[in-house]
Amino acid sequence: MIMTQVSPQHIRAARERIAGKVERTPTVLSQNLSERFGVPVHLKLEHRQTTGSFKLRGASNAVASLNAAEKARGVIAASTGNHGRALAHAAKLEGMRAVICMSHLVPGNKLDEIRRLGAEIRIVGNSQDDAQQEVDRLVAQEGLVMLPPFDHPDIIAGQGTLGLEMIEQVPDAALMLVPLSGGGLAAGVTAAVKGVSPRTKIVGVSMARGAAMKASLDAGRPVPVEELPTLADSLGGGIGLDNRLTFAMCRDLLDDVILLSEDEIAAGIRHAYEREREIVEGAGAVGIAALLAGKVNANGPVVVLLSGRNIDMNAHRKIVCGEAPSLKEHAA
Repeated sequence: MIMTQVSPQHIRAARERIAGKVERTPTVLSQNLSERFGVPVHLKLEHRQTTGSFKLRGASNAVASLNAAEKARGVIAASTGNHGRALAHAAKLEGMRAVICMSHLVPGNKLDEIRRLGAEIRIVGNSQDDAQQEVDRLVAQEGLVMLPPFDHPDIIAGQGTLGLEMIEQVPDAALMLVPLSGGGLAAGVTAAVKGVSPRTKIVGVSMARGAAMKASLDAGRPVPVEELPTLADSLGGGIGLDNRLTFAMCRDLLDDVILLSEDEIAAGIRHAYEREREIVEGAGAVGIAALLAGKVNANGPVVVLLSGRNIDMNAHRKIVCGEAPSLKEHAA
């Protein structure tokens, strides 16, 4: 029987499994955003996670769930950067081989961090799908264990531990804004939160340039979408035409999905830095950006998930100074 959902029980088991391997990140009240919107707006500071993004939760749970024979074979994944860094970190702690396949769109700062952690890097093509073809080839030829960035029950359950923390830290949350890409984060968080607080509304936020999950939800099935350069590079890539888990979970559990322009994402990055004193990457800023753009309404406490900080600092400097880098430069 193929699993079609990840349950709150799976997520609670994941939390026990990764205890001591990840940080329980703080949630703080944003005075600026709360005053601006007339309701308490809380920021979940997951960008302060050990590897700079939420991805460490899923990677740690997936690696911890492997048996001894699987660990001996080593792990492999396609990544837009943050999953690769998290998997490299989790594998290094276990003394395992890790191979990370990425496209030419992945920013250089993310490649450097993955390389620093000792993982092998393969750069293939101009999309996540191209990188995945290299993963499939190496799985077949070398017997590596594939741990994909989102469509895997242990990955989703690990990301869901973030949802448990968010609802524990803000139990009366009326709305949560969650970055949306392949859906591992959104699926895990919604499953965790709705299992405790079914009335909490959860909105997925993505960029207008190449939002694969939104296009797939609109079509009623997974569809291919051209991967384009974007300030929210971590949200790029397809969801897989054979998607087993995250498409159905996002379809069934998310209350809405909204898209943002590149200017709106840049405004979110600037606000995080200037008003909240936080450095976040484009994908981590989309929740703030959605509020600033007036694309969501709330009648009670809001939790905004800041999911990652792994932005090229030269690009960040230009954005906060009002000189947004070209998308080509950002992806270089």
